[in-house]
Amino acid sequence: MKVVIVEDEVIAAEKLQRLMSQVADDMQVVAVLQTVDECIEWFSLNTAPDLVFMDIHLADGSAFSIFEKIQVSCPVIFTTAYDEYALKAFEVNSIDYLLKPIDEKSFRRAVSKFRNLASPKSGSADMVANILAAFKETKRVYKSNFLIPYKERFIPLSTDKIACLYTENKMVKIITDDNQAYSMDSSLEDLFTQLDPAVFFRANRQYIVSHKAIKDISVWFGSKLSINVAVPVPEKIIVSKARVPEFKAWYTK
Repeated sequence: MKVVIVEDEVIAAEKLQRLMSQVADDMQVVAVLQTVDECIEWFSLNTAPDLVFMDIHLADGSAFSIFEKIQVSCPVIFTTAYDEYALKAFEVNSIDYLLKPIDEKSFRRAVSKFRNLASPKSGSADMVANILAAFKETKRVYKSNFLIPYKERFIPLSTDKIACLYTENKMVKIITDDNQAYSMDSSLEDLFTQLDPAVFFRANRQYIVSHKAIKDISVWFGSKLSINVAVPVPEKIIVSKARVPEFKAWYTK
């Protein structure tokens, strides 16, 4: 079974290959692609693989733009730290949607679903339609409160008091509206999956900002944006040119 990995993080691509060797040793990785442009070129010149694992946010833009420029006829399993695109993912050949960090159980489930859909007896068109319908009926529940470990106790923190989160020395720092700072031994990716994407935006790999904390937005070099929040942060919060439309749509909806 031929597989293509579309992933701009080397460590994440290597993890996928390790999971394949553990769960599906019949899968052969024929290409690892890192950008939208690489994908367009590869799929234009090569026979479609049996399956694609694809991250949504790539170095040069959104993976969804690939489907707007060329026809990708094979099934896709999206792998991403962001869950606000789940329904859109099912519109472009997606049979599953895995949130990072991906664990073996989730990976195994996705591979099993692919094998069922690939079976001639599965009635794949009906099954894909049922998957999408079921997803639309599912209402995701997000965190409303965190318990922050502090010495020998826990400090309650409501998510509606969070202004922003950022990584610092391999820890996540949470800043509240009244400029209180808390540290959590967790990844930014993991915390983002627990926050409501209508309220919080992943500006870049280092920062998550809440809608209400944004004071103003500056145009930055190279058609990027700089988000200015109402609390002090150690560096500028930059949104890449590729993600500016996404940010604008999120902020104004």
